[in-house]
Amino acid sequence: MNNDSSSRIAMRLREWIAGAAPGARLPSTRSLVAEYQASPVTVQKALQTLTTQGLIESRPGVGTFVRAVRTARPSDYGWQTAALGSPQAPLRPASAAMRSAPNDVIAFHSGYPDRELLPERLVRAALTRAARGDAALSRPPAAGLPELQSWFAHELGTSTPVGITPPTPSDVIVLPGSQSGLSSIFSALVGRGQSLLMESPTYWGAILAAAQAGVRVVPVPSGPDGPDPQELSRAFEETGARMFYAQPNYANPTGAQWAPGRGEQVLDVVRMNGAFLVEDDWAHDFGITTAPVPVAAHDDSGHVVYLRSLTKSVSPAIRIAAVIARGPARERILADRGAETMYVSGLLQAAALDVVTQPGWQTHLRGLRLQLQARRDLLVTSLRQHAPQAHITHVPKGGLNLWARLPDGTDLERLVRDCETAGVIIAAGTDWFPAEPAGPFIRLNYAGPNPGAFPEGARILGAVLERNSR
Repeated sequence: MNNDSSSRIAMRLREWIAGAAPGARLPSTRSLVAEYQASPVTVQKALQTLTTQGLIESRPGVGTFVRAVRTARPSDYGWQTAALGSPQAPLRPASAAMRSAPNDVIAFHSGYPDRELLPERLVRAALTRAARGDAALSRPPAAGLPELQSWFAHELGTSTPVGITPPTPSDVIVLPGSQSGLSSIFSALVGRGQSLLMESPTYWGAILAAAQAGVRVVPVPSGPDGPDPQELSRAFEETGARMFYAQPNYANPTGAQWAPGRGEQVLDVVRMNGAFLVEDDWAHDFGITTAPVPVAAHDDSGHVVYLRSLTKSVSPAIRIAAVIARGPARERILADRGAETMYVSGLLQAAALDVVTQPGWQTHLRGLRLQLQARRDLLVTSLRQHAPQAHITHVPKGGLNLWARLPDGTDLERLVRDCETAGVIIAAGTDWFPAEPAGPFIRLNYAGPNPGAFPEGARILGAVLERNSR
């Protein structure tokens, strides 16, 4: 008996199909078994192979047929143009900082710390414990787990001076990352069409959230010591704005930390204008040579809306943050969050709380400070040696990034493209300006992977800058 394999039967049937008309009916399985003297299982396997390849199709109760060749018709989404109308705000793409990069490149562009800078052991153990507890099956309160609310309130309260009432757990709203908090704050407290003052340059995600909320962003220049209080006061008076977004500690992208006393000066301006200061303390855990002192610690009258994130310091997979606000502002933010997400995963909240309350957390932060300092100094030294054209005007005292000024006339788009071709990914500074850029800048992350490649990355950047300036 000729016991042909399924592959041989499939090959013979492909030859038959090639000469058959679309829709032609194949012989029955019984006929194929007899013709090829094979078992029904072998024949069925051959037919399944042809079906997977798109050559035949089976119609239950009817038979198997040569698949008709169909020309793909492009989908028509034109009806959506009328249904949606014009967007209420210009659509901004996500920043280049969110790009994934292959392992064989030198990545200076990311906004997240490398995996080896995360408390991996603490995170894995916390997730395991959380999965075994009630949080894995229970719905948490809308404002967050009470224990996590207490932790966030206590963290800010430790910086509160005598005479200032510290925040309470009931002032805290737990968030699925600070980005969602920015969206709620701008939507609930500013409103579409109203003015929002914003440091410039500043976090691209805040610019994106403001655009989606439909608010009008008014940039306020900010340098290594923070914004000029007089410039801020004038911006409030000219625009009638009631909110100022800022990053007093280790700002993204510049790494700037406000000068001593600047926070109190800015807070005085905010109070005089009956306004809010949104303090984004995203890098609270990334101090290197200084410790962050939140401006919110000096306010107990509800002028400061304070954001604290754990996403970058604990794990990008545990997107947990909190907003601390008082009075009606808190209720409006909570209402907006309820409409958006109802509540934050109790499992992630429990895991985050577990990590930051372990004794090993403080040990991790002490080690992290030393690692960030070594990486920062290595990148600064490498740039000064190999790419002096990338001028570092300010060495940050914390955070994750260096902000480099390039020569006037630098074609940023070409620079980014040529660097990537040479194996280095950088982020153009244009993403961090809410209006026109103040010059050609790039942001370089010194917390990224493979710090041993920093000198080579700086050498490539310097060579590309030199070549492009000719």
